[in-house]
Amino acid sequence: MGKFKLSALMLALVAANSAMAATEEERTSAKEIDPELEVIEVRGFSRSLIQSLNQKRFSDTVSEQLSADDLGALPDVSMADALTRLPGISAVRTGGQAAEINIRGLSGGFVFSTLNGREQVSTSGSRSIEFDQYPSELISSAAVFKSPKASLIEGGVAGTVELQTASPLDNDQQHKFTANVRGMYNDRASEVFDATEYGDRISFSYQGKFLDDTLGVALGYARLFQPSVATQFIGFAYNGNKDVDGLANDIDGPADNPANEYISEGFELQHLGGEETRNGYLTSIEWAPTDNFKLKGDAFLSRFDSESFARGFRVKFGGPSAVYANPVLDGNAVIGGAINRTSNSFTRVEIVNDDNQDFDEVDSYGINADWQITERLNVNADVSLSRAKSNFRNGLLWALVAEDATVENPVFDTNVSLNYQLNGLNLPDVGFNQADAFSDIDRVMVSKYGIYPYENEDEVKAFRLDFKYELENNWFSSIEFGARYSDREYSNNRSVFEYGNDGAFSSTQPPLRLTDDMTTVVDWQGEFSYFPSYLAIDLDKALNAWFPNGIPQPVQTWGNADGVVDLDGDGEPDAQGYTTNYSWTMLQSGSVYEEVVSAYLMLNIDTEIGKLPVTGNIGIRRVDTDQSATVLENVGGDPQLGAQYIVDDNGIVNDLYAPSVLGIKYTDYLPSLNLNFKVSDATQIRFAAAKVMARAPINRLAGDASASVNNDGEINGSSTNNPFLKPFYADQYDISYEQYFEDTDGALVVAAFYKNIDSFIDTVAIENFDFKGNGFNVPEYIVDPVSGEQIETTNGVYTTAVNNAKGGYIRGIELAYTQVFSFLPSPFEGLGINASYSYTESEVQSITDLGGDSVSQDLPGLSNNVFNGTLFYSYENFETRLNVRYRDDFVSEQVAVNEQVVNFDAETVIDFQTSYQFTDSFGMLLQVNNLTDEPTQSYFGTTSKTGTTQFFGRQFYLGFTYNH
Repeated sequence: MGKFKLSALMLALVAANSAMAATEEERTSAKEIDPELEVIEVRGFSRSLIQSLNQKRFSDTVSEQLSADDLGALPDVSMADALTRLPGISAVRTGGQAAEINIRGLSGGFVFSTLNGREQVSTSGSRSIEFDQYPSELISSAAVFKSPKASLIEGGVAGTVELQTASPLDNDQQHKFTANVRGMYNDRASEVFDATEYGDRISFSYQGKFLDDTLGVALGYARLFQPSVATQFIGFAYNGNKDVDGLANDIDGPADNPANEYISEGFELQHLGGEETRNGYLTSIEWAPTDNFKLKGDAFLSRFDSESFARGFRVKFGGPSAVYANPVLDGNAVIGGAINRTSNSFTRVEIVNDDNQDFDEVDSYGINADWQITERLNVNADVSLSRAKSNFRNGLLWALVAEDATVENPVFDTNVSLNYQLNGLNLPDVGFNQADAFSDIDRVMVSKYGIYPYENEDEVKAFRLDFKYELENNWFSSIEFGARYSDREYSNNRSVFEYGNDGAFSSTQPPLRLTDDMTTVVDWQGEFSYFPSYLAIDLDKALNAWFPNGIPQPVQTWGNADGVVDLDGDGEPDAQGYTTNYSWTMLQSGSVYEEVVSAYLMLNIDTEIGKLPVTGNIGIRRVDTDQSATVLENVGGDPQLGAQYIVDDNGIVNDLYAPSVLGIKYTDYLPSLNLNFKVSDATQIRFAAAKVMARAPINRLAGDASASVNNDGEINGSSTNNPFLKPFYADQYDISYEQYFEDTDGALVVAAFYKNIDSFIDTVAIENFDFKGNGFNVPEYIVDPVSGEQIETTNGVYTTAVNNAKGGYIRGIELAYTQVFSFLPSPFEGLGINASYSYTESEVQSITDLGGDSVSQDLPGLSNNVFNGTLFYSYENFETRLNVRYRDDFVSEQVAVNEQVVNFDAETVIDFQTSYQFTDSFGMLLQVNNLTDEPTQSYFGTTSKTGTTQFFGRQFYLGFTYNH
């Protein structure tokens, strides 16, 4: 019968994939081989765009594609910026730059990412890679697989992002050299004292073929140096309550205090500045000694260093003990009023000069061998290593107002009065009785310094073997099967150094008197100009004066924790002068281990139903996971339960804890189906169904678990994280209609999807928890200290992170339209549009009380409406484009404040780019990102309870490109 031959489909797919460097004549030749197959031709400015459509068209899954003409041709700062131009994909801006992506209403934790088909670990401490660490200049193509197939590595409930680097033997030219040099300017940097205004972006790449095209080499280097600038207001969560209105019969407040109103912890007003430096390196070597064998080795390295400061005010309202007057309420939450310090409150205004350093390393190595053993049998073997390290050093310098800083024994000024009024998404009105003192070195004194490093290491080693055997029958073209083994280890280490007091002046660690050479008076500008001036403090000069013998380094220590042993016999625990319990640095440090063995079987479909050609695949993937984490269990010092002397970095000994390893093993079966119905040469309908999984963030598996027995014999325990967490699971369905224009370059795609997610991570209290059955070292009985009788222990409450079994659906539609108006008369034939719209909704909601009253909150990452549009034009050597990205309000973690997942307001980000090609080899580029200086704005539940208002400024790029 007249079957749609796979060979024709594969020929077109190969032609599309090699279009990165192919000529017009080669693509025309590919079309002529099969005249019944309409392959979209690519030319001029729209080359990459139309190539991406070709790759999408011939993919065997529901996917989006992104490609570059040459290595180094993508203009975006990072791959996150580039990916957000695809349908159904949006970004969360961190520091004004896209770092994490959301796919179809799901946050980055549900997105799985690979580089050259290999799993990538992250510096973030989660499974979501930070795409801003991947320079677009070193990536030749990217794909977002929205529906899986059995041969893809498991892990993406939202989707799988596949990044690809160049394959030098596929390059049509014998030697190819590309260079980009650009200068950068941020127009808000001048508003921030000591901020860097200018940056640069440089990249070089080379691809060459040698030894009669049997040896290929690709080398790439990309450097980004850019200012990090922001001016921001950040509101704090409503974590306290107090009766501020004095109304009788008021019962709308918290359950335990119904007459009370919710009060916020305070807010921050800050200038942010600093520098980000990213260096990316790429090496790839391909060797093809025969037509049926290819060996390829590649390495990708990224070094992303950030040094930044945050200066301004941190206002602490002082909790329920402060006096509130003239309160302004939104429902039952205070959003304004006058606040006065009392002898029992901690009301104060801190002048902050924070210093943050973040040093990130990403390494990815791989060797791949592809062997066509016979005409029908292909074997592919792959060995890889992905490694990430992060050292984030959070340094905080606090200053407080003294009554008189010039006296020998200065006294903290307790006369603190402030008033404020939140204005929703706009900046608040604020007033301080100490405003004049904030810029006076005779009043301001440094009272505390603290540094809190987070050190993460993540590494995965993987081995993969895949087989493909061509079949001859009317249903299936080939069978694929294979196996993969991966071994992952994640470690997190915490440490601390603190000196002084941020709530008052310490008598044992007295405050530092400031001098003129240490300080600069800073005035606010622009929208923030009505806020009072403050002192910017030179961190190095202040610390050198405070610590003339050198600044002590942070350590991992018990501090003054319970269980510190008295080794010298003086009757006092040997806490070495510590007065604070720092046991969290020991308990929050540890390792996670994850061993995964997976195997799959997949049949590639190539048949007809009636006279309708049908292609695709059907398969199943089995996944065996063994996960565990190190923990320190509080066993009350009982040696029979494993208690040991555990020594910290200072030599302090604690005997309460028993080290152990806790975890689980589980097996999953993941079936998948992808069908493509070829209605005509230009029209096709896709259907996909699959069960998918996404493991919990790797840091949520860390074992900070503990359990203890009370005097009644009841066992209770807690864990912020949980080594027993199982993956998220979802059943998903996709259907799409794709119409490729025959007479012009472009396509119309309409897609719908439905995901039914089983569960999400939640923190709950589990009654009657089986501690012993879950691996905890707990006693069978305790001895009553009074009667001496044995009391049998009973299971109590375990508070932990769990898979909450409260899942639900996510569903939506996506529309994508691409059109190059090549039918228009000159000079308008270079005009084109690329636009997409997605609507997503979900029944999944969580409860948040960060704004006081408990309210429902949408799924993190979900925007109901997302729009992305690009209008482009090319004429002869001139090209230009304007890109608009809009997303509805969504839920995500608030910038610069840990553990505050809040509502973000809708945002529209506009970018502009234009270029001119002087010769075939030499061109100029002008680019403006965030053209309208769109701020990031967030709120707690309702817009009247302000979260973040953050301005980043516009980024201007001007540079030159050389290709030869």
